[in-house]
Amino acid sequence: MSLLQLRQDPAHEHDASSEGEDLAKGSGYMLWTLLAAFVLVTVGATLFLISDRKPPMAAGEVTQVWAHGVHTINTPIDANGVQSAGEVFDQVLVFGQVRVRNQSDQPIVLKDLLTNITLPDGIHSSYAASAIDYDRIFIAYPELSGLRSKTLLRDTVVQPNEVLDGMIVSSFHVSPEQWKIRKDLNFTLQFKFHPDLVLVPTTPITEQ
Repeated sequence: MSLLQLRQDPAHEHDASSEGEDLAKGSGYMLWTLLAAFVLVTVGATLFLISDRKPPMAAGEVTQVWAHGVHTINTPIDANGVQSAGEVFDQVLVFGQVRVRNQSDQPIVLKDLLTNITLPDGIHSSYAASAIDYDRIFIAYPELSGLRSKTLLRDTVVQPNEVLDGMIVSSFHVSPEQWKIRKDLNFTLQFKFHPDLVLVPTTPITEQ
């Protein structure tokens, strides 16, 4: 075999180089195609989630909170008209001015209203006073008459886009010392057939 026969044909050399370049171009095109498809899928999924996301059924805020400590002496009278020795205890009345908005397209119904505080031994919850008890509070403690306003009531129907303002009054059997070391305070609005709404005050509590 001669030296001339060992030399590679220049044309064949050019074809091999072109095939490598075409392969590289094809791989690059495929990579960009996959990347573009991934971007399109991601953007499409994001837009779908955004368009399908609905605002919460209800929203609200606590505009003001007052607390009033009470030292109570309970002296009950039995059926025979005999007065017992009585019981002495401390309690704190919590007044919360609350606003609730129906953000849905259907009426929602208030099922119950609670005030919650966290003490070192855990969470303590107290249901809001009924309309009758609410009136009795201001009879028993006339010095609080300046706080009296419209109250939020159980079974109130909140229409779509309606905004309601009202007061929630709850009572905790705690001493002044226990009240001072509470960790937090919030209000729970329970709705029929819908999730609860928990509202945290953003303003300081006014001690009465």
